[in-house]
Amino acid sequence: MAQKRVLVIDDSNTIRRSAEIFLKQGGHEVMLAEDGFDALAKVNDAQPDLIFCDILMPRLDGYQTCAIIKRNEKFSATPIVMLSSKDGVFDKARGRMVGSQDYLTKPFTKDQLLQAVEQFGAAN
Repeated sequence: MAQKRVLVIDDSNTIRRSAEIFLKQGGHEVMLAEDGFDALAKVNDAQPDLIFCDILMPRLDGYQTCAIIKRNEKFSATPIVMLSSKDGVFDKARGRMVGSQDYLTKPFTKDQLLQAVEQFGAAN
């Protein structure tokens, strides 16, 4: 599988680091953002093939971040996978409403993360 450029947005340093390790082991290029504002500043430069976005973050939550990224024409087709510690039906539905492709429950495994990249990163 070709190398993908992946942006991971999460306010937890632990989650960011483990996602970075897993994705790099899978041969991908990884950029990290610690919240929605940080992500919005980086997404333009980063031009990611895929974005993993935490839902519960300070200032801008994952839904707002996802909606703002999707409103930008340049990134409207970029797949976004929501990350959450809650595995709720409501969260999944709300994620879809703002344009996310899928939903991973934390803590995720390396396999789950790489499978999501394979599944959604191929779209580009």
